Amino acid sequence: MQSLRLRISIDRGGTFTDVHASLPGRDDIILKLLSVDPSNYADAPTEGIRRVLELATGHAHPRGELLDLHHVEAIRMGTTVGTNALLERKGARSALLITKGFKDLLLIGTQSRPRIFDLSAARPDVLFERVIEVDERVTMEDFTENPDQAPILRDGTDPALVQSITGEYVRVLKRPDLSAVQGELDRLWAEGFRSISIVFIHSYAYPDHENMVGNLAIAMGFSVAISAALQPMIKAVSRGMSATADAYLTPVVKTYINSISENFRGGLGSQQTRCEFMQSDGGLVDFRKFSGLKAILSGPAGGVCGYAQTSWDEEERVPVIGFDMVSERQQETSRD
Repeated sequence: MQSLRLRISIDRGGTFTDVHASLPGRDDIILKLLSVDPSNYADAPTEGIRRVLELATGHAHPRGELLDLHHVEAIRMGTTVGTNALLERKGARSALLITKGFKDLLLIGTQSRPRIFDLSAARPDVLFERVIEVDERVTMEDFTENPDQAPILRDGTDPALVQSITGEYVRVLKRPDLSAVQGELDRLWAEGFRSISIVFIHSYAYPDHENMVGNLAIAMGFSVAISAALQPMIKAVSRGMSATADAYLTPVVKTYINSISENFRGGLGSQQTRCEFMQSDGGLVDFRKFSGLKAILSGPAGGVCGYAQTSWDEEERVPVIGFDMVSERQQETSRD
């Protein structure tokens, strides 16, 4: 049977889920559903796809039966699942693994305050529950602050001197003891932790230690956010904030995607259908690579792209203002 080549776009918001389907040579299908309606369906995006298939094919697709995506060429989705989990503090229990001596680095933060003399300023909470210090350390050998910097012998005679991915040289003072790290990970697992973030000093230039510990944790079954892979940038605080947010939200996002995938015959990745999610930057990524950090502004980014494409006129050039409503419950939670 020849495919109808349906292209389905879905915005799964906190209150409503909007569905748009385009079919070559036929009128578009537009639907609006409640995002949460357990008396009628378990998942709004799946229900939207089911209704689109019924309208497009003219055949019944009963609820509760696995859907066949033969007629669907592409599914693109924006979701506020990550946004809501962050605002309502409903992410996964996660732990932070950080270089020994820097246990409180992310708790201290950068100390930047928009209103420096505001005596009632509240420090934002961190997203991780536990901190594990890993005895590892590298230092930057090429630094410009020392006016008496001695020439570095780059002849390979010093095994502790390694060229980093930035071209600079780092000195490996202490490599992580993986047996000791595994013992800490075993304790975390026994306490119910299933997600960790790894933030080592200077890993933006020398990510080997983060990768060593990360591969060990992945092999044990943890969901792992490696800071150098997520945000390969200088400044450990910013890099660490990104990694801890990813560790906090990725299990929630993956659970949500898996719950959708279970509704289709063979799962989302078993057929020729391309399934992509909108990221915080407005770009699309394959559902298998969609993570918590990329999901924080997935829904709002879709709105921005939508009104930018539909409301802006190049001739009139009238500025466009977008409005994204947050529920009262989310506002209360974000203020806490």
